[in-house]
Amino acid sequence: MLAFGISGLPAMGASSSSARRCGLSRTWALLLLLLLLLLLGVEGALRGKDNGEALPESIPSAPGTLPHFIQEPDDAYIIKSNPIVLRCRAAPAMQIFFKCNGEWVHQNEHFSEETTDESTGLKVREAYINVTRQQVEDFHGPEDYWCQCVAWSHLGTSKSRKASVRIAYLRKNFEQDPQGKEVPLEGMIVLHCRPPEGVPAAEVEWLKNEEIIVAAEDENIDTRADHNLIIRQARLSDSGNYTCMANNIVAKRRSLSATVVVYVNGGWSSWTEWSNCNVRCGRGWQKRSRTCTNPAPLNGGAFCEGMSVQKITCTSLCPVDGAWEAWSEWSVCSPECEHLRVRECTAPPPRNGGKFCEGPNQESENCTEGLCIHDIENATDIALYSGLGAAVITVAVIVIGVTLYRRSQSEYGVDVIDSSALTGGFQTFNFKTARQGNSLLLNSSMQPDLTVSRTYSGPICLQDPIDKELMTESSLFNPLSDIKVKVQSSFMVSLGVTDRSEYQRKTHSGTFPHDSNRTFNSIHTKNKAAYIQNLSTLCKQNEMRTTGVFGHLGGRLGIPNTGVSLLIPHGAIPEEISWEIYLSINQGESSLQPEGSEVLLGPEVTCGPPEVTVSTPFALTIPHCAEVNSEHWNIHVKKKKHQGKWEEVMSVEEETTSCYCLWDPYACHILLDSFGTYAIMGESLSDCSVKELKVAVFGSMSCNSLDYSLRVYCVDNTPCAFQEVISEERQQGGQLLEEPKLLHFKGNTFSLQISVLDIPPFLWRIKPFTACQEVPFSRVWRNNQQPLHCAFSLERYTPATTQLSCKICVRQVKGHEQILQIQTSILETERETIPFFAHEDSNFPVQMGPQAFKIPYSIRQRICATFDMPNAKGKDWQMLAQKNSFNRNLSYFATQNSPSAVILDLWEARHQHDGDLDSLACALEEIGRTQPQISDLTETQIEESNFSYSRQNGL
Repeated sequence: MLAFGISGLPAMGASSSSARRCGLSRTWALLLLLLLLLLLGVEGALRGKDNGEALPESIPSAPGTLPHFIQEPDDAYIIKSNPIVLRCRAAPAMQIFFKCNGEWVHQNEHFSEETTDESTGLKVREAYINVTRQQVEDFHGPEDYWCQCVAWSHLGTSKSRKASVRIAYLRKNFEQDPQGKEVPLEGMIVLHCRPPEGVPAAEVEWLKNEEIIVAAEDENIDTRADHNLIIRQARLSDSGNYTCMANNIVAKRRSLSATVVVYVNGGWSSWTEWSNCNVRCGRGWQKRSRTCTNPAPLNGGAFCEGMSVQKITCTSLCPVDGAWEAWSEWSVCSPECEHLRVRECTAPPPRNGGKFCEGPNQESENCTEGLCIHDIENATDIALYSGLGAAVITVAVIVIGVTLYRRSQSEYGVDVIDSSALTGGFQTFNFKTARQGNSLLLNSSMQPDLTVSRTYSGPICLQDPIDKELMTESSLFNPLSDIKVKVQSSFMVSLGVTDRSEYQRKTHSGTFPHDSNRTFNSIHTKNKAAYIQNLSTLCKQNEMRTTGVFGHLGGRLGIPNTGVSLLIPHGAIPEEISWEIYLSINQGESSLQPEGSEVLLGPEVTCGPPEVTVSTPFALTIPHCAEVNSEHWNIHVKKKKHQGKWEEVMSVEEETTSCYCLWDPYACHILLDSFGTYAIMGESLSDCSVKELKVAVFGSMSCNSLDYSLRVYCVDNTPCAFQEVISEERQQGGQLLEEPKLLHFKGNTFSLQISVLDIPPFLWRIKPFTACQEVPFSRVWRNNQQPLHCAFSLERYTPATTQLSCKICVRQVKGHEQILQIQTSILETERETIPFFAHEDSNFPVQMGPQAFKIPYSIRQRICATFDMPNAKGKDWQMLAQKNSFNRNLSYFATQNSPSAVILDLWEARHQHDGDLDSLACALEEIGRTQPQISDLTETQIEESNFSYSRQNGL
């Protein structure tokens, strides 16, 4: 075995004879050295025995031990150009050599040393070699570069494991970078990362916002699967920038950052409780609301879908007050000379919280007319009592007769205030005889002949007697050839309102009269000239702004042809103070950004200056384009703050004492305490909500003499929006070809289609595929008062064609449709002028003092004095409000110093165009409340009141 092991050593330099001889000599030298070592070992053992020392049992006998490796070479990586060292240790071993890639490493490249293991006494030999980068690169084999240790002992050889040697590197580019993601809350996030190729393989770790992610500290994060980052349930805190970091023994590499956004979709909160029925009696509605705050949308999450407000109808049982039945028959006369009768509160009985009948349920009276005889001692007293009874009855009859007579005579003395002052001027005038000395009468000295029947129905223009001198008998009645005296005695006459049956009411064609249709229909020929004007005669000033100086008398400020006005009540501004008040419409793009399903329903209106303080609310009128229906719209009034932000002032359907909003079909009248910029917003509650659009067609010649341009406008049905169209068309030389029409545009998300139909085929032509245009729903629904139009270009075949006839169809898909018939001449000289309505008060934008109000101040004072006083029967300002259709938010009026005055201010704002005093007169007559304080005013009191008013107003 020893001979075999020695013969197996590598023969270095066997190619020459000298090398062979040298190898043999070395072999013999090694053998001699081995024999010497054995002899020395035997000698030492014997010496130890002689000394009496025993060898430890763990020391094996030399002949039975093969070399075993204490340290085997490890796999290694060459970094850059630095060589690596492979080491191995074996015991017992006489020699150790390395073998790399199947070839023996030269002995000169070996480094070895020998030690003795103190615990075993065996010889331990250690050897190591250096491996360079060049050696590894020069090797080209099927496997990696490897090296192995071979150790020799006297019993044989042992081989170590193969240790591979590789060149370490790490490439720069990642095979896959992580990609940014947007995930919902509690969704799974998976970020993929494939690190660059490298030896050894790169290890991956993840960074979030440049901080290392420790997956062991967060059970929600997993980084074990193929270098991917997995977040099982996304949290808001997981939003951030993620980076994949790869590193090995050579270098570190960073991937591109991936942004992860965890968004939250909005969720509805729970519904609130149903509100109380909005009416105390009859059919009304209830509502409940919810907010998109459970959770609120975050990081771009979707807004809640569905309605934020729900409404249902409700019916409240009306309270029924009890009423007495008829009295029963008198009972039989009792011994006490009395008989009784009773009644019951059953006609009807009180129900649903109604009041019980007032008064006694029984009554008694003497049944012998005071001649009861059960206590009379002798019969002679009967005659005495009978005589006294007859005398009492006679006196009572006389007193009653005189009273009735005086009352009948006093009916002729009830004060009369001309009804024309209340109803606007041109009325049938009825007068009555007057009491002497009453300064409120038309002519206190005139005594009409009641035997003559005369009638006068001509126009008599009467104004407030405070503003003008009282008309004399000669100036008022001398021209009358026939006078008919009509005697009236009622609360209406005491307030100055005559019988409505004889009114010859003068109607005013305002832009949107109360309870009238605002469509552009044909009007009677006799009134047409008074209420229409041509496009060329419209005010050419584009700036929608007006100003006026107002003082204690108040007044009215309006922007012509816009429907926007401001009413400053009498006494709102302190005495001896005047302000220059301005009113303007903000033109251009609106700064108010709708939220959710909100849309702007009217113009932004600014009134000021902001520092003006008023003692009573002023009325701001803003037109709108919504079809009024509380089930489909939720209306808000918003005010612009100094920082440019908008805040909600009130909701029309909510009760509040800060301001009041009267929602009419075509305008919103708002009672306010402070000046500023206001706007009306509408929140659509269903697909049935409707915006009214005004459709108008204009035409003009193009630069080419054969071309003709048709422009179809669809704008919000507010006067100011249409004024922008008129201003723009005036600059282009356009002509209104047909009276505008109204289109009811529903909030059902369907688009608007505009098409040209029935074009004469041999006279005119239009480009193919241009006869129909479609406008998206959002552009129409949220146009924010900006004009929207579509243009069509028509070409005539010959210059001889001067007439154009066609139809313009404007329709909403699955909605309303309007067709405008066009019949016009394209020549300026032959073109027929199409009129359009203008405001009656276009020439009077500023009205100051008494002429700004429809109700004369004296009558207004008397109405306020009458209705501000509470009454047990409920005939006070609340009934005045209800009779004028102000049924909502009555608590606002209750907080005012004079509720009746504020109600009349609201009435003035509502009827500024029609002056419908007939409605007010009707309301007063229905109430039917008489006030002795008014009819019993003495002449001195009235004169003092008038003189005081005149001094206050500088008259």
